[in-house]
Amino acid sequence: MATTTSKRSSPLNGAIFLSSTTRSDPLLVAWFSESLGKEEFSFRLSFLFLPSGVVRGQMAKSYFKQEHDLEKRRAEAARIREKYPDRIPVIVEKAERSDIPNIDKKKYLVPADLTVGQFVYVIRKRIKLSAEKAIFIFVDNVLPPTGAIMSTIYDEKKDEDGFLYVTYSGENTFGDQNLL
Repeated sequence: MATTTSKRSSPLNGAIFLSSTTRSDPLLVAWFSESLGKEEFSFRLSFLFLPSGVVRGQMAKSYFKQEHDLEKRRAEAARIREKYPDRIPVIVEKAERSDIPNIDKKKYLVPADLTVGQFVYVIRKRIKLSAEKAIFIFVDNVLPPTGAIMSTIYDEKKDEDGFLYVTYSGENTFGDQNLL
């Protein structure tokens, strides 16, 4: 099992993500918060059951891909990379059944040295999501580490058209079940 941790502001001070590398098991998320004045520590466990398409690695096709043919997308990504070599062309789309707000634009030019966590912050601001609400981003149906550099993710996961496709979702999209 892989473990990723990330810090969040109060009331959720952190999260631990546990997932199987086969993606056949549900994703376990343990939210934790602690009270600094008292020695209290609380957990909220959630199992996120991914839609069957995600488990099989067949997430719904991008709307951007449906609206623009491959050659047009390829030419645009090449033009962008040539004009802005220190930036990464990213397409951001909301997951199909997510209850999280829609984003106002799909195309982003992201600095190559930006971390995934910093990019998530940009997305949160664009959709005006409050700090206590969870957001998950997926690249090629995988939760990337928050400390990963966007250029590394781009090099590993860019599409054949030259864009990096990012899908975002709220935790309730995947039918979380609170255990505690």
